[in-house]
Amino acid sequence: MAKKEGSKIEELLEKPENLIEDIQNGKWEIWFEQYKNIITYVGGGILGVAFLIVGWKYYTTTQNEEGQAAMFQAVYYFESDSLNKALNGDGNNLGFVDLASDYNFTKAGNLAKFYAGASYLKLGQYDQALDYLQSFSSSDILVQARAYSLTGDAYMEQEDYESAASNYKKAADWKPTKEFSPEYLMKLGLASELNKDYDAAVRAYQQIIDEYPNSQKVNEAKKYKGMNEALAASN
Repeated sequence: MAKKEGSKIEELLEKPENLIEDIQNGKWEIWFEQYKNIITYVGGGILGVAFLIVGWKYYTTTQNEEGQAAMFQAVYYFESDSLNKALNGDGNNLGFVDLASDYNFTKAGNLAKFYAGASYLKLGQYDQALDYLQSFSSSDILVQARAYSLTGDAYMEQEDYESAASNYKKAADWKPTKEFSPEYLMKLGLASELNKDYDAAVRAYQQIIDEYPNSQKVNEAKKYKGMNEALAASN
């Protein structure tokens, strides 16, 4: 019985739209009959928590869909380099700043933070770029690495080479790909060199040579590796 009731609770939490639809259509009796044993065995308190979880999941799902639709125009402005409209909207459509705020707890709002950070970076407003990029978080194989790299770019512009190198390393280490990781390692090498950490620069370039031998960056990596080895030897 416990296993059966557990399965019903999982169904309730995983498919909140079914419960919401029943409630909205006035099918309380059907719903109560289906889940009456849960009410009996786990009690109203736990069921109340389940209701909160279901309600929150349903709310965030619908908000995310709404946010994704609302973001279309802002993305268009971003890709057209109309960055002020992308950030602040055009009077009819929201920009990334409002989207990030209004849909804060959704995937759409999270993605708006990435775009806002990238937009501020292009505008040369590096503190704002860092605020948004550092508040963005994703498990995506490409976008999170890109966010780390853009964060590194912002620090480079501020001549904070140590922080830049740290973020480029995060980008290179995040789910490495042969297409993008060599680029991030090149940036890591440059930031390390500017930070006068020549050994770290050598390691970055060596990693490209060892792990991405077919990359177009290999010849550059060999060149700059030799330069940094000489700099390290002279210090």
